[in-house]
Amino acid sequence: MTTDRPTLAPGTTGSLVHHPDFRRLWAGDALGQLGAQLTAFALPILAVQQLAASEWEMGVLTAAEYAAFLVIGLPAGAWVDRLRKRRTLIVADLVRATVLAAVVVTALSGHASVPMLVVAALVVSTATVFFDVAHQSYVPGLVGLDHLVEGNSKLQATASAAQVLAPALGGLLLRVIAAPALIAVTAVSYVVSAVAVGRIRQHETLPPAAERRPLRTEIAEGLRFVVHQPYLRRIVVCTSLSNLAGAVSAAVVVIYVLRTLDLGTAAFGTVLSAGAVGGLTGAVLAGRVTQRIGEGRTIPLAALLMAPTAALTPLASTGLAPAIVLLVTGGAASGFAVVVYNVAQVSFRQRVCPPRLLGRMNASVRFIVWGTMPVGALLGGWLGTRVGVVPTLWASVGLMTLAALPVALSPLLRLRDLPGATTVADTPRSDGAA
Repeated sequence: MTTDRPTLAPGTTGSLVHHPDFRRLWAGDALGQLGAQLTAFALPILAVQQLAASEWEMGVLTAAEYAAFLVIGLPAGAWVDRLRKRRTLIVADLVRATVLAAVVVTALSGHASVPMLVVAALVVSTATVFFDVAHQSYVPGLVGLDHLVEGNSKLQATASAAQVLAPALGGLLLRVIAAPALIAVTAVSYVVSAVAVGRIRQHETLPPAAERRPLRTEIAEGLRFVVHQPYLRRIVVCTSLSNLAGAVSAAVVVIYVLRTLDLGTAAFGTVLSAGAVGGLTGAVLAGRVTQRIGEGRTIPLAALLMAPTAALTPLASTGLAPAIVLLVTGGAASGFAVVVYNVAQVSFRQRVCPPRLLGRMNASVRFIVWGTMPVGALLGGWLGTRVGVVPTLWASVGLMTLAALPVALSPLLRLRDLPGATTVADTPRSDGAA
């Protein structure tokens, strides 16, 4: 918990742009997101083009990026609730910077290999678990519950802006420099992010050690809250199945664009940037969308958009339209739907959860919804090897269709406001990345 009140008092409508500590968190997040997107762009290309990775190896590499959420996701929440979240963010940034610096040195020395990239991805994944759980648990105490939608919208806008810039920049840079140089930029960005977060002044006071209970008890309490909250339970099932579907696609999409469609790295960067443009638009408009149609309805409607937009990716191989047009259109529409969905559901779960359970609740959610991703990545790699890349992408679309059912076939479509959340009229308007 925190001892200092947020600079913007609850009930006020001032923009978080005027909140000094949020600006520091926002700056650190922006730098980290840019670096992370450059790495996410460079590592698969390094594996496919320079190391000749197979479909299965790409599935394993993708799985490694999310494996820690499945392995340590649950205890991480209890640990974060016992630690100062600002310090956790800083340490996670520095660990990621160190690992990526080692990847650069190894690659430049000519000793890079797919197993080496997998090990690095596993370590980075572990640090990311702690960063993400601490990050989502830190925002409510930093900005106040009345400003959650605006805060989450701004952070989503930053993430989407990084996704717009990084692939386009990476595609251009890879024409003149090697992938390790992009990874080196990431390492530097994590260090600068740690410095920015380190300048946050809000003081955190940890609960007394005497109040701690056995780790198993605290983990169970977080899981129990997620499972017993009826709307949150449906949202978690939807998100976990969506992530499973997305990971199936992610395992083969680089091979699909670079080998099957033979579009090249610049075109691949354009496709990723288009998806990020859609996400940025969603982040900017998320507050207005939830105000107009309601937070409750926003979640299932956004989920229902995901499968049709994802279907445009395998359709790009049919010749119905230029492949790049279908990929760009599908990416932009999918990015919009995913980010609007995320802003609505993350804001809801942050408000509905008691502050003392935030770390454990977020870790429990991440364990369930991100824990499916390594499974999906391995499934995608296996399917790509056995039945081919295009059928694997269609299988991902089918899973995405099933994912929407838990929220589409529920009372959420009839609800404007969700229980436990502030009413739409009381929610501050979000203008995105102002």
